[in-house]
Amino acid sequence: MERNSICSTALRNQVSAANLSGVSKSSGVSKSSGVSESSGNNNGQPGPVLITTDELSTCITTLGASITRDYHGRVPLLIGVLKGAFMFMADLARAVDLPVEFDFMAVSSYGSSTRTSGVVRIVKDLDLDLADRHVILVEDIVDSGLTLSYLHKNLLARNPASLEVCALLVRQDFQQNDLHLRYVGFEIPPDFVVGFGLDVAEQYRQLPYICQYESD
Repeated sequence: MERNSICSTALRNQVSAANLSGVSKSSGVSKSSGVSESSGNNNGQPGPVLITTDELSTCITTLGASITRDYHGRVPLLIGVLKGAFMFMADLARAVDLPVEFDFMAVSSYGSSTRTSGVVRIVKDLDLDLADRHVILVEDIVDSGLTLSYLHKNLLARNPASLEVCALLVRQDFQQNDLHLRYVGFEIPPDFVVGFGLDVAEQYRQLPYICQYESD
């Protein structure tokens, strides 16, 4: 199955957060976000905005319409990968004009670091049986593909009727190999990013946009 069209490519590396309304020049954090310049990770701070709130909304609406069309007459089971995908999955579910069901699993390969450990472990498993279900795995970001590859094999072993992947973000240098990404939002540069569910040491998930994370 071919990949759906990407909403757009987020390449605005030089866009300053100061150019967006209500964004602090010194931190790149929205003044209304509840995050102060002194709070958060001491080793870095949010930087230039890559994907705005409006762009996220438009993209998710497009993805929801595609899923609605592709799953007509079926009840998709959305599986969210915690914690990063929770904001994306909530908005995506509202954009799908079909009955949908939900389950969640949590895995870890980053811990509190900005670099993957290379080891994937399940922190929370699913509550539902996937047998004969039409499953859509909802990911916040596909980075090295390590986590996604592990989850794809794990879920396929549970005998779903179908299994597709919906990823909000995909790294530009990501090589698909045997991974099939049916629905993709944005391709982004290889920078570490935060916001809209993505974090560093549990910080910045609540930001309504996605921005680069600048380490000191």
